[in-house]
Amino acid sequence: MLEQLLTAEALGALFTLTFLEIVLGIDNIIFIAIAADKLPEKQRKKATNIGLVLAMVMRIALLFGISALIAMQKPWFSIEWSWFDAHFTGQSLILIAGGLFLLYKSTKEIHEKVEDPEHDVREVKKTQGSTMGNAIFQITLINIVFSFDSILTAVGMTNGIAGGPDVALVIMIIAVVLSVLIMLVFANPVSAFVSRHPSIQVLGLAFLILIGFMLIAEGAHLAHAVVFDQSIGAVPKGYLYFAISFSLFVEFLNMRMRKKNGKVEA
Repeated sequence: MLEQLLTAEALGALFTLTFLEIVLGIDNIIFIAIAADKLPEKQRKKATNIGLVLAMVMRIALLFGISALIAMQKPWFSIEWSWFDAHFTGQSLILIAGGLFLLYKSTKEIHEKVEDPEHDVREVKKTQGSTMGNAIFQITLINIVFSFDSILTAVGMTNGIAGGPDVALVIMIIAVVLSVLIMLVFANPVSAFVSRHPSIQVLGLAFLILIGFMLIAEGAHLAHAVVFDQSIGAVPKGYLYFAISFSLFVEFLNMRMRKKNGKVEA
């Protein structure tokens, strides 16, 4: 197991997934901060920490649940049309449904961040609690909503990795734990950094579109789908890692150029 976790593919998946978990967790941090905002100042940090730990526990629990569903590899039903043929298993259905959900959610989130950046803040403030119990309850609901994005992203990044489902599950758990620990320690700096550079969060959501497509393609491949006599093949994960790494490299170059231009203007 240890040797399989130390391969270039596994380490690349772990690094990329940890980064994405942090980016996806930014909204979670902001929502938790808003939910805890009406608490006494001494209780706010405690509520934030409890919220992040709840997020970690909830995501790990969901990982085990989804991993069990994905292990279902026997066909549930088949479709045999003149132009389309597929044999859907529990695994393929989870991946396809998850991919469609990520495409919908990421597109919706990008629209709201560009067209209506205050949407999420208004939604949370509608039901903002003034006691620790109310705040924790609201934080728990927030975590449930955000956990689905996180878990489906993890499944998309690690599905089909060398070593099988056990290695993939370990990588997902390590990435979730690492991302939450980083956010616990650096919650305020990370949140401030993304607030100063909102393009990072939009870029993360764009990555979810890529991962959503990968999940759909992988689900169709596992269902042995044939469309107009063309079999749906698996998309190599290396393409995804390269696209994400290159996009981040370009964005960090843009950030440095903006910073440099800002200093020149000043």
